[in-house]
Amino acid sequence: MSLKDALQEHMDRKKKDPLAVMTMIIKHSKPSILTHQTRLGNDEIVMAIDPETKELLYYEDRADNSHLYVTIDKDILTNNPSLQLHNDMEDCYIDICSPEVLSLFTDNFDYQHLRRHFVKGLLVDDIMGYKIYTHELRSGYAARIDNFRSYDTVSKDVIQRWTYPMVPDVISSRDCSESRLHRQGIYKASDVTLSHSAQIGANSVVGSGTSIGDHCKVLNSVIGEGCKIGKNVLINGSYIWDNVIIEDGCKVSNSLVCGGVHLKAGAIVEPGCVLSFNVEVGKNVGVPAHSKVSLLPQPSNEDSDEELEYADTNSGVTESPPFSSMRSNGDQATVPSEDESGTFEIGTCGVVGYIWTSGDTGILEEWRQSIAPIPKEKLEELQHAVSEDDGSEDESNNPTQPDKDDSSDIAVEDDDPFSKFEKEVEETFQRALGGGVNQDNLILEINGLRLAYSLQHADCAGAVFYSVMKSALVAAQSTNDTLLKTTAEALGKWKDLLRNYTKTVDEEMEILLKFEEMCQETTKEFSPLFSKILPFLYDTEVVSEDAIMRWAEEKEHADESDKVFVKQSEAFIQWLKEAEEEDDEEEE
Repeated sequence: MSLKDALQEHMDRKKKDPLAVMTMIIKHSKPSILTHQTRLGNDEIVMAIDPETKELLYYEDRADNSHLYVTIDKDILTNNPSLQLHNDMEDCYIDICSPEVLSLFTDNFDYQHLRRHFVKGLLVDDIMGYKIYTHELRSGYAARIDNFRSYDTVSKDVIQRWTYPMVPDVISSRDCSESRLHRQGIYKASDVTLSHSAQIGANSVVGSGTSIGDHCKVLNSVIGEGCKIGKNVLINGSYIWDNVIIEDGCKVSNSLVCGGVHLKAGAIVEPGCVLSFNVEVGKNVGVPAHSKVSLLPQPSNEDSDEELEYADTNSGVTESPPFSSMRSNGDQATVPSEDESGTFEIGTCGVVGYIWTSGDTGILEEWRQSIAPIPKEKLEELQHAVSEDDGSEDESNNPTQPDKDDSSDIAVEDDDPFSKFEKEVEETFQRALGGGVNQDNLILEINGLRLAYSLQHADCAGAVFYSVMKSALVAAQSTNDTLLKTTAEALGKWKDLLRNYTKTVDEEMEILLKFEEMCQETTKEFSPLFSKILPFLYDTEVVSEDAIMRWAEEKEHADESDKVFVKQSEAFIQWLKEAEEEDDEEEE
């Protein structure tokens, strides 16, 4: 992103108001209604912002989602004639600060964290009167990576070229290590050694000097430089850093494998694992889901906060458990023995390393910030909870609410609920495009959103169709393929998802009406292709003959401006009529 506008805004404001010491960059990012998290794996943030001045009045990054409300000091409401309360903003953690900020940290030596202490401290400090303002990012790209889910999400955005020109092929040309973009978002360096029987799937990157053996499958993954991948290896949704050796028959799923790691033949790395530098996994050993393994013991008293802090490894270590939870498929696990370096080794399996614990949350909450997709059973559990809340909520369960006729001082954005729903479906679909959500879980998440917004099944049909078509448009813009070709590929890939929401003629009609609206308003690029895409929707059974004929009939008495796409599709509609008549004659 360009800081120019935000910087100028900050300096202009500072000239008028010396107390304006900080401008915080934020952007729109509606959290999931099921998990109360952004797509970066962070908990949703609640902000109160003055709609006129953009001053930040309230900030809470640890809201209690179980009660579905926040507590705001009444002085904020008294002193501000209007405010907007947001939970649809993401903190980019990019701040423009005046020099006073440095002295404030000096004076308040107990400030350790920029958000938890400094920002919240200033917001409640009535003595100094310093102010924080916000700048909403409406173009460009900004995101902060501070957990494994955000690492995965931003990496996929880079691969899918949302961060152009910061994309693999452009960056590699600057570094003199050429990487070329191929079809389906596949990036390969020119000197990759790839077996003819190996398969590289969409949205994958293979770095310079890497070799991949016979019958390997690399799906939705990144492989670094100088890696050696054996035969019959499956790598799915994972990140393999530089100089990694993966021997024959290994399987790595939705995990992060750091530089120098060696996986011996038959090793299986389950989803959500992190293998740190130079870890070795023995022959036929299975690494359990969400394990974090390092050659170094875990530092004690770690403070996991917004700022990146490096713990002192000499300050003592916790009793990190050895690798005793690993089990070999072919060997009998034995009692771990400690070698001279203080690490632990499991018998004949040859696995050396420490398992790092996950702090207070433990393994049960690992899904929240993992590279691995959210488990289906967890989504079902969350969806069930949303359904119960939706059915059981009444006035007695909520804090006091103002009467509808009351004039409130709080300015509430009166956006169309369907527009919000459609945007959330699109964001959820983007995660699925990046491999972060499989199709079954995608349906669960969309159904959860539908329940939260109290919408109908047909509403999902239009929203999902919009997301699929938008992905085709983005694909055409980022490659040399034609829009018609990328549309055919997108509809072919996601036809089962679309069919899930087109069980009736009414729902199929919703697809056609949505397509008309897109061609006329939001994505006019599809307008000249309407008559060519309509037959493809029919062939893939996304819309039926009955729906198309009913759509055409309903347009008969419409204004000429509403008949544009029916007229464009006259030849195909006539073909359907004639085919139907021929079928009737054969039956007679």
